[in-house]
Amino acid sequence: MSTPAESSSSLALDRIHLLDPLTAEQRTAVARQCRWRRFAQDEQLIDHWAETGDVAFIVEGRARVVSHSAGGREISFHDVEAGEFVGEMSALDGRPRSASVVAVAEGTLIAFLAPRPFRELIAGHPALAMTMMARLCDKLRVATDRIMELSTLGANNRVHAELLRLAKTRGRADGRAMAIAPIPVHSDIAARVSTTRETVARVLSDLTRDGLVERRPDALVVRDVARLEEMVEDVRGGA
Repeated sequence: MSTPAESSSSLALDRIHLLDPLTAEQRTAVARQCRWRRFAQDEQLIDHWAETGDVAFIVEGRARVVSHSAGGREISFHDVEAGEFVGEMSALDGRPRSASVVAVAEGTLIAFLAPRPFRELIAGHPALAMTMMARLCDKLRVATDRIMELSTLGANNRVHAELLRLAKTRGRADGRAMAIAPIPVHSDIAARVSTTRETVARVLSDLTRDGLVERRPDALVVRDVARLEEMVEDVRGGA
């Protein structure tokens, strides 16, 4: 999909949190170095194993990091919201892509920055370098948690843990409750926790029956986040 030239401006990059320490003039300079493109829903931004290294700033919309098993089963890692970025690992180490990235929302606007200017940007701004290091640490912590969950928790408990993660990262507070919007799709949750859609549907039905989850027209509400957290931690502690 083509992108209007006016989209490639510092105003668009104002939304990218990594670039907050930069001045408007510096963001304008970065914007001029970017390649801009809009993507249709489910269109691929980054191809697994590709020898590319551009960093993708998610200016508008949302993207999803995915991979596939040898049997073709999709494994979903996480969603990247507007204001964030993806693809920095290949830009930093020069190795092939570790996963694919696809657009989740129609008309997702991406600003691609080539590896060399990205590395120069990080090297020239200590605040950005610290943000990058914190981000990589966070990725490692999340990966460690997921490995532990897959190794020690049953499928039902992994669904509980993923709901808790979604509530904390995508939810909006409503008293003790957290409303997750848009409503997560059963197949997406299943792909993230290595189970089936049927298992996810059954777990959500059980949580709804027990009053912990409520499905509203515009959101999935975790009515007692603290209780769900206790359920997850109790199982983790006994694993």
